[in-house]
Amino acid sequence: RCAAMAALRDPQEEKDFQRFLRRVDDISDLLRGLGSADPSVRDGAAAEAERRLREVGSGGDRRAAVDRTVISASSVRAAPCWGAHGFLAALEKDAQERAKRRRRNEHSANALKEKGNDAFRKGDYGTAVQRYTEGLEKLKDKQELYTNRAQAYLKMHEYEKAIGDCEWALKCNEKSIKAYFLMGKAHLALQHYSESRQCYQKILQIDPQKESLFKDCMNEVNLEEKRMQEEDRAMKEFQSGKLAALSVKELLQKLDRPDQDLLYYTGGIWVLTGAVKDCTGQTLFRTNNGFSIINDNEVVSRGFCAERKNIAEADLSVSLLLLWQAVCARNEENQRLLLTHPNVNAQLSKLLCSGVVEIQKETLALISLYSDNENGRRLLVRHQDLSRWLQILVMFVNSTDARASSAMDILSDLIQEEKFKAQCHVMFSTAVLPLFTQLLASARLVDQAALARCIGIMGNLCAAAAIRARMAECKECWQACLKLVDGCVDAGTPKYQECLFAVLGLMMNLLLESNATIQCHAVDISGRCMPLLGDQDGRIVTRAIGVLSRILPASSLAVEEVVKGGVVKKMIKFLKAGGQITSSYAIKTLSVCTRSSRRAQEEVVKLDKKFSVLLKLLDSEDELIVGNAAFCLGQCLVIPGAATSLLTSNVVMALLKHAGGDATRTSVQENAAVALGKLCVAEPRHVVRLRELNGMAILNSSMKYVHSS
Repeated sequence: RCAAMAALRDPQEEKDFQRFLRRVDDISDLLRGLGSADPSVRDGAAAEAERRLREVGSGGDRRAAVDRTVISASSVRAAPCWGAHGFLAALEKDAQERAKRRRRNEHSANALKEKGNDAFRKGDYGTAVQRYTEGLEKLKDKQELYTNRAQAYLKMHEYEKAIGDCEWALKCNEKSIKAYFLMGKAHLALQHYSESRQCYQKILQIDPQKESLFKDCMNEVNLEEKRMQEEDRAMKEFQSGKLAALSVKELLQKLDRPDQDLLYYTGGIWVLTGAVKDCTGQTLFRTNNGFSIINDNEVVSRGFCAERKNIAEADLSVSLLLLWQAVCARNEENQRLLLTHPNVNAQLSKLLCSGVVEIQKETLALISLYSDNENGRRLLVRHQDLSRWLQILVMFVNSTDARASSAMDILSDLIQEEKFKAQCHVMFSTAVLPLFTQLLASARLVDQAALARCIGIMGNLCAAAAIRARMAECKECWQACLKLVDGCVDAGTPKYQECLFAVLGLMMNLLLESNATIQCHAVDISGRCMPLLGDQDGRIVTRAIGVLSRILPASSLAVEEVVKGGVVKKMIKFLKAGGQITSSYAIKTLSVCTRSSRRAQEEVVKLDKKFSVLLKLLDSEDELIVGNAAFCLGQCLVIPGAATSLLTSNVVMALLKHAGGDATRTSVQENAAVALGKLCVAEPRHVVRLRELNGMAILNSSMKYVHSS
């Protein structure tokens, strides 16, 4: 139970309810005893039943006629001389009658509950309470009726009654999450912050899966408590006569004058912005209805909402945006009030698209106050239609001033919210993707630092399979990516290098897909990556190898071209240098090449003397590296003399360990087993070592892979 539950208003009703529940339990235990297979338990229950019968017959319990938990008096008088079996029959008959009555009452209670729910949905909370109350008269242990009535009481601001109903609901079901949730809401409305938190903590104890709900509720309590503390502090400063506190109220009163010139209001808003210097000023702005400026004053509202703003209207809008920044900085309650204001809610996206640079700058600055914290982002997601925001913010990459960076800051923050990502799907194909493709193609002309971040954000969105598939199927997108890669030759500036690094990462993400568009561009993509293998930036080299490892499986022609271009020699060089990520991509590239290219197999045998590099990779702790190394080795063993060169190595033990191991990826065992089988087929002398290691059973099991390959 919640430690801070309010006392029940009717102690006698509480006492009766508890006695009712105990009697139900007693009769249930008695029935189970009489039906027990254990003779001793059955005889004991029969004796207890006879004792109760005598008590009822002698008038020991005058309430039997009205208490549903004992046998009716009429049934007892009808058979005063029953034995145990007769009593059991009467008891069962009485239980059946009570069950029948309960079913009737439950049917009536459910019907009244539905009527109450219908009234609640219509906003007729008084009628809803009446219907729920009537339902409880039919069935007073129905938890849903208590919680539903509590919810209606909350809407009617009768918080004490809501708490009382939640307590009754918890007597019916001590794990009712809804009861604790509503009780927490009621305590919060009464400013019982500690009690509210206790209720929400109960929810988490009952169901740890409700952590998200718990966090939202606790955040609401914290914000409300903070708001009240701020308002109390502000009121004290105002009453003490502090000049700064008095000036905020006086300025708001002056701005409340109707039908003044637009310049009058603009100037007043500028002065007011200077007066709001701290939390007290922010709170006084709120408590003195400062947000009403844009709806109560027709001149201000008309100027702010104008579609095509003249200079005076633009100045007014900028002054308002600066005021709201001052009012909302690190103030969650003001942020909420501003964002839920109808005019502001409708105008934000329009202000972002305004042709006035200053309006765009200050709108971005205002939005960043929300996006840089979790609570602010949730407000944006909850109260704004963000389906066009991805397109609007990406457009700022075309800007050559601070707007581009500010827009990417906001996008980087918003991309953390799953609900924002979901809204990005709406206009992605029709608006966002064509715009993004255009930006890639004109990389030299835009803010390259912002473009690099934009590419990274799009790569993040590619985690969603639907968006990734759309991008991967877009021929224009691939062509724009290749154009950006081509530009690195002439524009090797640090900022352009960041764009190149980002676009290679995007290409790797897109290559998780497999489609005709990728196959058509495979030769071009792999051809662009080959020169990058000599880049001075190790990050770019690693990603170029990563792209190769993912594009080559799509085209045998691409494999043929890169092998001619010396890819095997380069990969062995990178594998010798080490580096886990680079090695993972490089060995995957080698395994793809050796799978379909005889030339690649021959070059590996020639360049990796006695397979020293591949054998070293077999000792890696990375299963992907081990699996691909075993696969590559197996492919190269078809070259004459390759297996013989391994006679003095520990290759049999290494492959046997993985073939019979317990790697998470079954491909590791399979590739090692195949390589082991091929090794013994190509050079039978390896079988001797295999027998010494008692590995013939593993070799026999591997033969099916050898034959199938």
